[in-house]
Amino acid sequence: MNTMKWKPILIVVAIGVILAGWILMLDQPATSPESAQDHLTHAGESEQLVTGPRGGKLFSEGDFSLELTIFEKGIPPQFRIYPYYKGKSLSPKMTQVAVTLTRLGGSAQLFKFTPEADYLLGDQVVDEPHSFDIAIAAEYEGKLMRWSDSQVEGRAEIPDAMLKSMGIELLTVEPAVIKPKLRLPGEITFNEHTIVRVVPRVAGLVTDVQGHHGQLVKKGDVLAVVDSPMLADLRSQYFVAKKRLGLTQATYEREKKLWEEKITAKQEYLMAEELWNEAQIAAELATTKLRALGVKPDTNYLKTDYSRYEIRAPISGIIIAKAIALGEALKEDREIYTIADVSTVWTSVTVYPKDLNVIRIGQKVTVQATASDIHSDGVVTYISTLIGGQTRTATARVELGNQTGLWRPGMFVNAELVAEEIRVPAAVALSSLQTMKDQPVVFGRYGDYFELRPLELGRSDDVMVEVLKGIRPGEQYAAGNSFAIKAELGKSGASHEH
Repeated sequence: MNTMKWKPILIVVAIGVILAGWILMLDQPATSPESAQDHLTHAGESEQLVTGPRGGKLFSEGDFSLELTIFEKGIPPQFRIYPYYKGKSLSPKMTQVAVTLTRLGGSAQLFKFTPEADYLLGDQVVDEPHSFDIAIAAEYEGKLMRWSDSQVEGRAEIPDAMLKSMGIELLTVEPAVIKPKLRLPGEITFNEHTIVRVVPRVAGLVTDVQGHHGQLVKKGDVLAVVDSPMLADLRSQYFVAKKRLGLTQATYEREKKLWEEKITAKQEYLMAEELWNEAQIAAELATTKLRALGVKPDTNYLKTDYSRYEIRAPISGIIIAKAIALGEALKEDREIYTIADVSTVWTSVTVYPKDLNVIRIGQKVTVQATASDIHSDGVVTYISTLIGGQTRTATARVELGNQTGLWRPGMFVNAELVAEEIRVPAAVALSSLQTMKDQPVVFGRYGDYFELRPLELGRSDDVMVEVLKGIRPGEQYAAGNSFAIKAELGKSGASHEH
């Protein structure tokens, strides 16, 4: 009874010892494409080698045989083994099987099998490419059997001497800092801090209009001319005050001299001084009234057009609104022009609620026009605290320099900003990726061979992409003109169709 109890355990131990020996043997580089043959067949393939009833490779010893297949219809690829005895199906519960698989540049992978219907099912996915060496160990009625086989696909031989001529560069899978970018839509708008609304400041009749909508103007340019009775009155007051100032000053200086010479009384001197002070105040008041209207006081009253009032541009910029016409009567507080300084502009960026925790004031942003190659860098200067009731979005503002005038309000743009910096344990160059069977791949370098490595990718930026599965840190891969390897596989038929 004790012997019967320990027999299965001893068999498993024996299989493990045999598999360990095969693993050590198969840790060497896989066989070359010239010597290896595709011994594991799939649906639709024709093979000259011995195949089983289900199209798989048949391994035999005496009356016992195993048919090894890779099943992948609607599911990830898996090993299925069908046992036979004297050509007839054998219950999968009557045998034990283990398969050791090794790849170029990889360590051994042990597959264990459990009975499932009329076959033994492998416990792991058979990853692409299906290019590997295998060692099979089986036990049936106390007898241990073993076989080996090789299969190659997605592999091309390119010696080192040819890499440079083909433009292929070798890089190493290594840790990297990924800087994912957030891309948000936006629109160029005027800088509201540099928009000025122009009012006449005096009432009058418009006699000339020189500024028009869309016109670029410089600070001080004449926009319109108004004939203003009010201005005529202020100018007359100014000239009267200036003339009176001159007269009272002369009187004061004369009376002061006579008083000092004891010719006149001090009272007359003080009276002249008081009149002169009053004239100074009146002149200064008349001057201030003119300057408040933007009018420079003239000194020659004979050549001055008392009622002519020139409305001038307060800043340099573009006229974005005009509300004045020749011959109309203006009130002093009416808005007649709006001028915007476009040396700087704003980008109004639409921020979705899920991205609000990413964007922050002071963050660097690259703004790219959607309809042209115009781009510029700026920083976030404002983020709205409220989310719009209809759009359910917030707005961020990016200020851009526009000295060249390329940015025009109303242009649609995309704003890109670095969301965060993430250190990942393995990454490859974004430029090295190729697509095969709708899946991203790179070509690993192993000796003189490149072999296809399908990848499961994570986060990325403009340069690097995180690798979650498919190739390990420290392995070399093709960068640069990696399309040449894809083309080589296409020519040689090394890319296998399952």
